[in-house]
Amino acid sequence: MVIDKLWKNLREMSEREEEQEPQEAGMQISSLGKTRCPMCMELFKAPRILPCLHTFCTTCLEQLEPFSVLVLQPPAAETASWGVGVWDKQPQQLEPQLSILCPVCDAEVDVPPRGVKALTMDHLAINEVLLQNQQEDSAGVVCDLCSDREVESRCLTCKVNLCQFCSQAHRRQKKTASHPAVPMKDLKGYSQVGRPIMCSAHPAEELNLFCEQCDQPVCRDCVLGDHCEHAYDLVSNAIHKHGNSMRELLHSTRPHVSTLERALAQIESVGSALRSRIDALSADVRDFCDGYIAAIREHRDQLLKQLEDLRIQKENSLHLQKLQVEQLLADLRTGVEFTEHLLSNGSDLEILITKGVVVSRLKKLKKADYSIGPGLDDSLCFSPQEKAGQCGGYEVFGAILTKGVDPAKCTLQGEDVHKAWEKQRVTFTLLCRDILGEHMGRGGEHIRVSVSHKNKKDCVLKTMIQDNDNGTYTISFVPEEPGPYTVCVCVRGQHIQGSPFTMTVRRKFRQHQGVFHCCSFCSSGGQKSARCACGGTMAGGYQGCGHGHKGHPGRHHWSCCGGTEEKSDCSRKVEVGSSQRSLVRTVAL
Repeated sequence: MVIDKLWKNLREMSEREEEQEPQEAGMQISSLGKTRCPMCMELFKAPRILPCLHTFCTTCLEQLEPFSVLVLQPPAAETASWGVGVWDKQPQQLEPQLSILCPVCDAEVDVPPRGVKALTMDHLAINEVLLQNQQEDSAGVVCDLCSDREVESRCLTCKVNLCQFCSQAHRRQKKTASHPAVPMKDLKGYSQVGRPIMCSAHPAEELNLFCEQCDQPVCRDCVLGDHCEHAYDLVSNAIHKHGNSMRELLHSTRPHVSTLERALAQIESVGSALRSRIDALSADVRDFCDGYIAAIREHRDQLLKQLEDLRIQKENSLHLQKLQVEQLLADLRTGVEFTEHLLSNGSDLEILITKGVVVSRLKKLKKADYSIGPGLDDSLCFSPQEKAGQCGGYEVFGAILTKGVDPAKCTLQGEDVHKAWEKQRVTFTLLCRDILGEHMGRGGEHIRVSVSHKNKKDCVLKTMIQDNDNGTYTISFVPEEPGPYTVCVCVRGQHIQGSPFTMTVRRKFRQHQGVFHCCSFCSSGGQKSARCACGGTMAGGYQGCGHGHKGHPGRHHWSCCGGTEEKSDCSRKVEVGSSQRSLVRTVAL
């Protein structure tokens, strides 16, 4: 009875759940040893092993929040015996499976139907905790029998901790009188302290047998019950077979550890090199940016100084112009007032006497050269995209542009401005100038062009504007119908010189069917039957024209219509009953 009570107390102690919640701590795995839980950082209490071989307290695992995963339902016992082909034909069903994540490696662990308490107990961790308590003289270790007094000795046969009272009682029992009891202070040199592992199905029985069919340790009551027809052997015998197989598996697995360690070392080496490289590049980036910032600040100071110089220059110029205009205005007022006073109050003789001086002065004032507007304007702008050369070895952008476009001085160039044909692309060039009429020499202006039919309000053409980046802009469009069009060209929202203007689009160019020649005699090689639409003839039976003969226009012309312009519309008219074969023949030649 004492032994049974001993095993029961040991089992209750190993599975006793701590009522007080564990303190929250970081997941610090290092320096924990093999006796402390990675979650609560306390000594293991009822430790359980996960499939990833990480051990945690049972209470800690129960605090993890499980999640549901859909898995295929395995075949039932009766269908599993039918074979693989039959199982494949059975309808597969998905069932939810509760899982948790390992707090150390994030491995997905399926929770057994009976909960985390059904996971494998880590008895090795329990023994190590016990050994540590014994070696450290832990004041919290109590007697395994009475669970009340402090431990004094340990029975090496029963493998239980005993207080002084229970130790004396242990020696008085007939079955345990011969068991050696060693004082706890003498166990500090022991490397292992074994304790019995009891059967979960039969708590009074120790696991000392191994079922080969179920591949699990069992007790003597198990082999008489659920494992009665299974092959089994003593644990001391089965350990040789299964221990050797585990050693072989360990021997084949251990090389992967060294391989992964070398790979990890290489990764750390590359990481170290990467960090060194990043540090070096960071220094380069900082040096570059610091230099660039210094260059930008220097460029900023230069731009501000340029603006200040421009302000002084323009203000001086305006002040000088102001003085000149004021002086001229004062002279004009003096001349006008003097002349008005003379004409109003002077006698005829007085007027005639001073006429010469007055007329000479007024003529001189009338011929004085002056401008009704300021000699300059405030057309200054800052272009951030403008290249400004280098500053401190760095290319900088941003320039002060002193020339501003004047829409009234902008003009259009190109023959298509005056001549246009339907369904043919019309192209002309916009030339931008400043207030002084000088070419801008740069692009970037806001150009707006609209082309619409005068007689058809819904006929608005799509225009294309190409900035040539040199102060000129190429404008093109394709008129679909003939007739008059209104063309509006605006720069910065203002019409240019001559805008809006009217452009007449002619019908599609009529192609010439003849040749542009000097005369029929030359173009036909002297054939008498060759004719020309100019109407000229030659003596000797020649029906076409010739140089210096009657009807020759005196210049190159078209044989089909007689027109003298090479690039022109064919004006040939075919009369009813007339033959054009000779003309066509001339064209062929």
